[in-house]
Amino acid sequence: MLSDALTALQQTFSPLLRNVLLKSIGLAVLLLIVLALLLHSAIAYFLNIPSYPWIELTLAVISGLGLVFGGLYLVPTTSALVAGLYLDDVAEKVEQDSYPQDPPGMAQPVWQQLVFSLRFFALMLLVNLCALLLLLVPGVNLVAFYMANAYLLSREYFEMVAMRYRTPQEARALRQAHATQVFLAGLLISPLLFIPILNLIMPVFGTAFMVHFQRRIAPLPARRTEDGALMIEGKAL
Repeated sequence: MLSDALTALQQTFSPLLRNVLLKSIGLAVLLLIVLALLLHSAIAYFLNIPSYPWIELTLAVISGLGLVFGGLYLVPTTSALVAGLYLDDVAEKVEQDSYPQDPPGMAQPVWQQLVFSLRFFALMLLVNLCALLLLLVPGVNLVAFYMANAYLLSREYFEMVAMRYRTPQEARALRQAHATQVFLAGLLISPLLFIPILNLIMPVFGTAFMVHFQRRIAPLPARRTEDGALMIEGKAL
């Protein structure tokens, strides 16, 4: 499992995934900026105070600091949206580079990617808001944040990658059959959340990691080629 993570990390910064990584980081940063602007607007609206330059500057600083310190909670949520948009691009490149003899996975329909991403986003937002409520409880907050995100990130990335070869029901069943291993894999993804800037690579790293991890713990299902031949793990049956 550790070797899968190291391979994925190496590929994340390699020319293989560099373009996708830059695009995913750009989108994540854009989403964070939008959230910062919404936070600033919300503070100004609900406080309902007179508009003076020094007050506006103070609010801007407060909202900016709030975004910086809240970034630990915002990155997992924004990555949930980014992951669904770039997952197939990342998975396809990793498959072509590391498993050229295996049949390629199938990209999911756009509407299905959108539904899955929105569901992922909602779950991450809810869980991290609950973790935020524990902020005043020393130690418990960070532990809850780490464990909850390890579970959610591993579950969602695993199933999204699995659906390139399986139906959603089969992907869920596969994840449940390897629940302990999948959760342990999430413990290797979650530490990125605590590293500013580096946590922006999570959508690309998480996807690449799950491609390698899944190939190791579960054989590919049989697939039909264009000429009707039955293939499994790149071999005709």
